Amino acid sequence: MAIVSLVVALAASTAFGAVLPGRIGTPKSFAIHQVHNPNHIRHGPTELFRAYRKFGVPVPQNLHAIINATKVAAGTGFGSAVTTPEEYDSEYLTPVSIGTPPQVLNLDFDTGSSDLWVFSSETSSSQVHGQTLYKPASSTSAKKLSGATWSITYGDGSASSGDVYTDVVSIGGLTVTSQAVESAKKVSSAFTSDSSSSGLLGLAWSSINTVSPTPQKTFFDNALSGLTQPVFTADLKHGAPGTYAFGTIDSTLYTGSLAYVPVDNSQGFWSFTSSGYAVGSSTTLTKTSITGIADTGTTLLLLPASVVKAYYAKVSGAKNSASEGGYVFPCSATLPAFKFGVGSVTIVVPGEYVNYAPVDETGVTCYGGIQDSSGIGINIFGDVALKAAFVVFDGGNERLGWANKGL
Repeated sequence: MAIVSLVVALAASTAFGAVLPGRIGTPKSFAIHQVHNPNHIRHGPTELFRAYRKFGVPVPQNLHAIINATKVAAGTGFGSAVTTPEEYDSEYLTPVSIGTPPQVLNLDFDTGSSDLWVFSSETSSSQVHGQTLYKPASSTSAKKLSGATWSITYGDGSASSGDVYTDVVSIGGLTVTSQAVESAKKVSSAFTSDSSSSGLLGLAWSSINTVSPTPQKTFFDNALSGLTQPVFTADLKHGAPGTYAFGTIDSTLYTGSLAYVPVDNSQGFWSFTSSGYAVGSSTTLTKTSITGIADTGTTLLLLPASVVKAYYAKVSGAKNSASEGGYVFPCSATLPAFKFGVGSVTIVVPGEYVNYAPVDETGVTCYGGIQDSSGIGINIFGDVALKAAFVVFDGGNERLGWANKGL
């Protein structure tokens, strides 16, 4: 039987290409482009705050104070079928069709979590501020999963929770007919302020799905049997729409070779080990193992204190500021590239990617896209790093592939 390759590049798709479970037809592959979230405001301390919350780590007092003082919404990223960076490169939205007839919601594709949860008609009205809602009562294919609940508690003590349905979920040309959709009854305040984001689609390993009493499979796990290859790829961009592709590896999207490294998924994440790093024009890596996770749901590149200190030592005027919540520098500074090793490949993050955003409206001082991971306890290769690379998430072989690309 011939393999069918389906490539879709659209903001919202209702195409039912391959149907899973109980796949009909031949295996598929498809690409999904991101769309822009117009409501996001770039604010470096907020992105660090989000990382603390996401991984259930108590938020430092000074960071809390900064967030409260600036009153910047601390929502997290949400996905969509065409990935365009939000206004400030911190959220990438992807349209996903849920139900019959399809209801299109913008969700965050997050490789650092494993729940597909959405704002819904069951969400408290006081917590809904313009989000598109999933309405299970309007879907003829929605079935409530009896006795199932979900709950995610964040590092600041807030939580999101609700009950669970199974329903048809379609992304691009691939449809899962019985996907667990977690309907939010309660949503953490960090999510409620972003009217463009209607939830999250987790792409980490199913072992950390929070549904109780029985964890549910991710969309990717359910879709595996319908893909030409058991992979998805992330080709995120700096200031432009990026692309996720499922079931295929497009060799035109990267330069040189792909370097694969094993994934340790014992904690449910896409965890791998980098062989070392370099700063600026240096071509020789400092040989130090950096174990971290590839996480599309985190904006910043969070690394060991010694690595971060070595980087900013090369930036004129840079300092670690408690009042600003991390490393800052004059916005006029020229930033060196940051390089990290993955197998036989050295990924190069341009200095301009590390200049995340001004800390205030004066535009004098800027916040760094590379920050210290010590307080969180896990190194995170977030969007600052991912935008500089083409990354293959190989679920079938439990490995990650990294390559450089044209920037």
